[in-house]
Amino acid sequence: MRHRLIFALDVETLSEAERLVELLREAVGVFKIGKQLFLHAGPEVVRMVHRHGAEVFLDLKFHDIPHTVARAGVEAARLGVRFFDLHASGSFEMMERTHAEVARACRREALRRPKILAVTVLTSLATSDLRRVGVADGVESQVGRLARLARRAGMDGVVASPLEIARIRRDCGRGFLIVTPGVRPAGRGHDDQKRVMTAGEAMRAGADYLVVGRPIRDAPDPPATAREMVADMARGFLAARMRPPARG
Repeated sequence: MRHRLIFALDVETLSEAERLVELLREAVGVFKIGKQLFLHAGPEVVRMVHRHGAEVFLDLKFHDIPHTVARAGVEAARLGVRFFDLHASGSFEMMERTHAEVARACRREALRRPKILAVTVLTSLATSDLRRVGVADGVESQVGRLARLARRAGMDGVVASPLEIARIRRDCGRGFLIVTPGVRPAGRGHDDQKRVMTAGEAMRAGADYLVVGRPIRDAPDPPATAREMVADMARGFLAARMRPPARG
């Protein structure tokens, strides 16, 4: 189950990132590298994680014209990352072209094709935030719309809050990955994320992977906290498997 736990390397330096990778590589399955760390350390941080035998989720949330995002996706594949993401709101063409060009490059260069994830609505946003930027529908409707678009464009899955898992599963089916931030240990605060669940609740709802950062990083014993979350995930995963299938 630990391979389904993604730890967010939201730190400022390569040395701090490596310290956390060494500390947590036996407790989590994937390390997420975001904009700040990647801009500071560049591709070397990806290579560092690989040297420690771990997988990478390159979380740069690409959002640009289709050609630019597709070429960025090819470079992500050449880095050997397991996942990378882009914004579903960037357009159907952007997603479809990225999938096609990454797949073509991986076949041509004998690379493992990374899973491409579409970001739906950031977990820091609520319906009121969407309305301020001209999206009249609520969060759940917007997430569902973008998830369906991403699936049609060939994305492997989406990044979405645990509160939208049921909607995505209903609309996109079981084979579509759901990677879920906004996850906290029971009894912990929400930081700056508004749509959250515990690890067990998210797995019970149907998530495939969970992204966790500060609750593990800032814990007195980060590996122990990660192991506790993995145990909670396993309980939720088992509960989901034991639940009778929904009647359609």
